[in-house]
Amino acid sequence: MNAVRLLIGLILFSGAAGAAELRWPDIRDGSLYLTPGRADQLRLDWVGAWQTDANPEQVFLLDGQGRLAARRDIAATEARGQQQWPLPVGHGSYRLEIPGYSFRRYRPAFNDSTRAQFAPARVHVSLQVEAGTQFYFRVAAGEQAILAGKYHGGVSGLRAVRLDDGQALSLNLVAQPAYWQHEEVTLPVSPKPQVWRLELQGRGKAAFWLDGTANLFARRVADLGPLDEQPGTVNLHLGQQRLGPTAKLGLNLPYLLPPVASHPILDALKPRAAGFYSFVDVLARQPDYENAFRRLYRERFAIEDDITLLAATGRRADLSDDATSRQGLQAWLAASVALDGAGQHYIAFADEPNLNYARYEDFRAFFAQCLQQVEDYAGARKAGVRIAMPASSRLVNGPLAEHSAERRGLDWARRLLEEFGPRIDALAWHEWMVRDLLATRVYRDNVRQAAALVGLDDRGRPRKALLLDQTNLSPGSSLSLYEQNGHYAALWWASVAINASADGLLDMLNWFQAADEPDYPKGMLQVLDPQHFVLKPVGLAQQFIQQHWLDEVLQLDNDAFEVDALAMARGPARSLLGVNKGERTQQVRFATAAARCPANPLLTLFGPDHQPRQANLVCRDGRLGFDLPGQTLFALSWSAS
Repeated sequence: MNAVRLLIGLILFSGAAGAAELRWPDIRDGSLYLTPGRADQLRLDWVGAWQTDANPEQVFLLDGQGRLAARRDIAATEARGQQQWPLPVGHGSYRLEIPGYSFRRYRPAFNDSTRAQFAPARVHVSLQVEAGTQFYFRVAAGEQAILAGKYHGGVSGLRAVRLDDGQALSLNLVAQPAYWQHEEVTLPVSPKPQVWRLELQGRGKAAFWLDGTANLFARRVADLGPLDEQPGTVNLHLGQQRLGPTAKLGLNLPYLLPPVASHPILDALKPRAAGFYSFVDVLARQPDYENAFRRLYRERFAIEDDITLLAATGRRADLSDDATSRQGLQAWLAASVALDGAGQHYIAFADEPNLNYARYEDFRAFFAQCLQQVEDYAGARKAGVRIAMPASSRLVNGPLAEHSAERRGLDWARRLLEEFGPRIDALAWHEWMVRDLLATRVYRDNVRQAAALVGLDDRGRPRKALLLDQTNLSPGSSLSLYEQNGHYAALWWASVAINASADGLLDMLNWFQAADEPDYPKGMLQVLDPQHFVLKPVGLAQQFIQQHWLDEVLQLDNDAFEVDALAMARGPARSLLGVNKGERTQQVRFATAAARCPANPLLTLFGPDHQPRQANLVCRDGRLGFDLPGQTLFALSWSAS
């Protein structure tokens, strides 16, 4: 018996000795594709990078069909940790997804029999590297490839060497005035495939990527090659339960009367909610300044529900209890009462107080004063004025500030509810930094946590309105134009709208902001000149979404990870809105509780060309089936009558 155990041990030892472990540089944002040559195991270690104790995170492992093979939820308390997952062969190329912006540095390790290729995020920090780090990449014959990079205080240069003939190109990376600005160099076109070596100059934070060719990098030349990815499958089953209303989709609108030339664009976007700033110093000088545009949005564009954040010129947020603030709030209340219409006018007394106030106690004192002023104003409640708090920067995670763990929006909201609960009507917050398409389900998680904080009534509805009144991929001007100006934003916004509304708990969801500004090009529309406006891809997606956005959320079971979907109803009308966030084609099968195909269904696709088109459906065994191309929104419409 001992001899048998010894023999088994020697076999295992010899196998392990012949299998060297490969370690990858620390990942902050990107996808690592792993194709095992034989059964392997992925080990993932992580260490904190910044503000770890304020930020829980998730990492995902997908198989070659886009199925979720594993997920690791990392608590804020886990500054360091390790996770191990098996990588059996026969499941294609696995995708380890590290969603950015990450507050940790992730270190994958695996067997040298596994091929590894990395797809970095564009513009943002993707890796944290040691000096002398090198990669390889392949450019296909005839491709016009562009190597790009950005300086983030670490790697300061890129050198690409073509292995075939030693031709070299260098790219110096320097600090730029705008976050989205970067350097790039065009690589020579070749009639045959070429492999290049990429040498990173310096150490620390690194941002580099490829355009015009596959954005994939390997540590070994032998690892370069096509990924083993197969089509995916999606099974959707419509239940009978009505979960609640869909969120009102809206925009943060400008602090001025929009020109008449912009009206058709706003009509196309069809906002059903609005977010405003109200500058107390402006209103103190000119109490009627806001009246014209607030009335226009109400009467011309039929926007009944809105939220206003008190601030000062330039969106200065740290207001204090002084004459200017009181006069400004008084003028806003007078204008709200004068509107004399239906709907709710939520007022939040600061913009992201957990980010902009030095202490909770300072904001609490200002909140208490403003709250009393609103309650004392005759006719305000009858006119639809409601109190929202705290309009925090993020909810579950902390803001991007020092001592972030002490500034979580959820915690500040809890403290305000404990003291002022019966006098508060809504919980509001802003969500930033969830840039990864696979991470957008965190919006559903956050809405659930918000509902748990305010509690549910006997009908299962939140006791306070839930308002996600500002969101975008990135905060401030720390953005990538690849995301904001491309199809990526369209996919992202559809996914966020679907996930935030999935349980029928959210009342309002606003994209920040309506139009591009010079320092903040993150609108749904671009201003070509004062009389000409054009919808960006995300604006075109909003137009498509609103055409199929109905009133009530219906129960829907979805077994896919790369595809999000939301079932809705308005009277007999039914709509299934979804988005394929991956690049692979998905074979969708949709079944209803009636176990028969709806009569006369209509399927519309909205892909990277941003032109809605009708698509074919097949009814088989009581289920509708269709092929859903990669990176495509879809809407399935029918009547239940």
